[in-house]
Amino acid sequence: MPVSMDPQRFDELVGDALDLIPPRLAAALDNVVVLVEARNADEPDLLGLYEGVALTERDSSYAGSLPDAITIYREALLEVCATEEQVVEEVAITVIHEIAHHFGIDDERLHELGWG
Repeated sequence: MPVSMDPQRFDELVGDALDLIPPRLAAALDNVVVLVEARNADEPDLLGLYEGVALTERDSSYAGSLPDAITIYREALLEVCATEEQVVEEVAITVIHEIAHHFGIDDERLHELGWG
């Protein structure tokens, strides 16, 4: 059974997950915004999505680009969890997973590192 949670509380959990990022790594985040949406319309089971150009792929043509976006999908995450403690853990994992994409780390490498 999905966890019921106030959207504001969920937003706080995303903020808490962002606070887990070491300061030196957080300082390296460049031109990226983190959003929370209810669900991805195209892939309703998707927990998070990075859209943009990874830091490792940027060149001089990137200048002036709109910010990259990391979207965390509240309803999908709540659906896969049975307790609030699981939500806290899954939100942190999803946020870190998507930030890793911003740094150019692909899904295969994330799985190798245990961040599936």
